[in-house]
Amino acid sequence: MIKELVTRNRSYRRFDQSARIAPETLRELCDLMRLSPSGRNAQPLKYMIVSTEDMCARVFTTLAWAGYLKDWDGPEEGERPAAYVVVLGDTAIASNFGIDAGLSIQSLLLGAAEKSLGGCIIQSVKRDELAKVLDVSAGLEILYVIALGKPVEKVVIEQLPADGDFKYWRDEQHVHHVPKRALKDLIIAEK
Repeated sequence: MIKELVTRNRSYRRFDQSARIAPETLRELCDLMRLSPSGRNAQPLKYMIVSTEDMCARVFTTLAWAGYLKDWDGPEEGERPAAYVVVLGDTAIASNFGIDAGLSIQSLLLGAAEKSLGGCIIQSVKRDELAKVLDVSAGLEILYVIALGKPVEKVVIEQLPADGDFKYWRDEQHVHHVPKRALKDLIIAEK
């Protein structure tokens, strides 16, 4: 079951924008983040849920999408995320957030996959602009934005090509291809 969830948990960038996500579902996903391991158990992360159409539209303008897809500016109207979870670091608790964000975001995305939702971790954010849009309090640092929704794109995992090019790409049918290294190339020793 976990391998199936991990395999389904891809970076989705196109969604059915009309398929809104219930507030209680978003809170459940944030609860998975809350329950995730935390370095020193300091729990310095905070979460902001954005789910209204107006606020989603405002957040969208602060994000950059899919750096390898140079001719694509992000999802068009109708295929934009139905919600976002903004992951913030509370600088009153920690100055370095270490591995906490990665652990908690993976929990959220696995929970989303279990609910037939998809997401995309976005780090390329106009942070100052987003902080104004969301009225983020002083002492909170925007770390990541997680775009969420019902995926409308197909994402396939394939073997890394012989030339070693690991960049994801889209074909003529807009299928998103994600090359992955073979397990035999990653396990360097078994002792």
